[in-house]
Amino acid sequence: MPIHLLKPFAKRQDLNGQRILTAFTLAVCLTSPGKAQQCTNGFDLDRASGQCLDIDECRTIPEACRGDMVCVNQNGGYLCVPRTNPVYRSPYLNPYSNIYPPPPAPGAVPNYPTVTRPLICRFGYQLDENNQCADIDECASDSHQCNPTQICINTEGGYTCSCTEGYWLLEGQCLDIDECRYGYCQQLCANVPGSYSCTCNPGFTLNDDGRSCQDVNECTGENPCTQTCVNTYGSFLCRCEPGYELEADGVNCSDMDECSFSEFLCQHECVNEPGSYYCICPSGYILLDDSRSCQDINECENRNFTCTSQQTCFNIQGEYKCLDPVRCEDPYIQINENRCMCPAENPGCRDQPFTILYRVMEMVSGRSVPSDIFQMQATTRYPGAYYIFQIKSGNEGREFYMRQTGPISATLVMTRPVKGPRTIQLDLEMITVNTVINFRGSSVIRLRIYVSQYSF
Repeated sequence: MPIHLLKPFAKRQDLNGQRILTAFTLAVCLTSPGKAQQCTNGFDLDRASGQCLDIDECRTIPEACRGDMVCVNQNGGYLCVPRTNPVYRSPYLNPYSNIYPPPPAPGAVPNYPTVTRPLICRFGYQLDENNQCADIDECASDSHQCNPTQICINTEGGYTCSCTEGYWLLEGQCLDIDECRYGYCQQLCANVPGSYSCTCNPGFTLNDDGRSCQDVNECTGENPCTQTCVNTYGSFLCRCEPGYELEADGVNCSDMDECSFSEFLCQHECVNEPGSYYCICPSGYILLDDSRSCQDINECENRNFTCTSQQTCFNIQGEYKCLDPVRCEDPYIQINENRCMCPAENPGCRDQPFTILYRVMEMVSGRSVPSDIFQMQATTRYPGAYYIFQIKSGNEGREFYMRQTGPISATLVMTRPVKGPRTIQLDLEMITVNTVINFRGSSVIRLRIYVSQYSF
């Protein structure tokens, strides 16, 4: 009677970029005593030679593989493999009195009186030693009537009272003029008796005219800043180079710890240094050209591994594993490099899965959930048969479950994040129940999942 076994898996890429594996079943027909020779499913008897020849299912089965999967014929079966593999700038009067007669007319003979009169000077004049009228200096003789706050200025025949510069005369008094009220200074003005004084605000210097101010360029000469000085009108600003920040004093610059700002600067680890930072990757990774992302080094492709000739190098993110060859335990016999079969004629196989297929996959730590990670699928559905998919062992932490996606297929779903590094081994069982012939059998995929240490 037919017993189902699992065919090899092919990796494929789903719509979310998650890797899943597709499994197929292969029915095996054994020769019963007294009946004609028969071939297992996947083979056809050549009557001329009496040999079982492989059937090319890729030609005989319509749409053997669906979606982006391509059918590849194998000896006794076929594989579905993906098509592609994805990753900021007054006139003065005559001093003589008019007591003298006028001069004679031209040509006339003067007629002088016989009696002479004394010489008298007008007001403000007096006779000098030469018997001439001379001006009296009232200021020098202190005979003036000026107020003590005034100054005396002598004039011909008199004097005037005036005020010194910086004062003005008001009702006989000299009062100070407040020059600051009239905007004599460009910036700061200080009035003093009889005068004023101009000064400038900080950052300016007084020009030679004593009134206007000129900006001082503080950045010339000795730099007042620890790094860059920028002159402004009446002041200056200090600026810091990239990677530094200005301290509260506005002068000094201190290193900026960029690594403390965000955990997304580097994919793995950020290292701060004066004025900058850099990213590093863990062992098994290289830093990409963007200077922040890490990429796995495939030691198996580079042949940079220490596996023996009997072992197989299997790359995972950040490292690799050396896989030992599959060894089937009694009562199983090995039929290929990763499949063991329990012969139906062996009594010890009665309650055992007919086949055990060994598969290996890798997964990054902390993968988002829920996440479809693996798929099982039967290739043939027999009348009266149905399939049950379940996790037989290895799911003690209840991190996975099998979701049946169709009559002959199911998907392994991860429901809880798994942190690495860790190795998980799951036995995924497909049970075939045929009510027509009262048959129940099973096949197992022994799936080993290597969870890497990092999430990239």
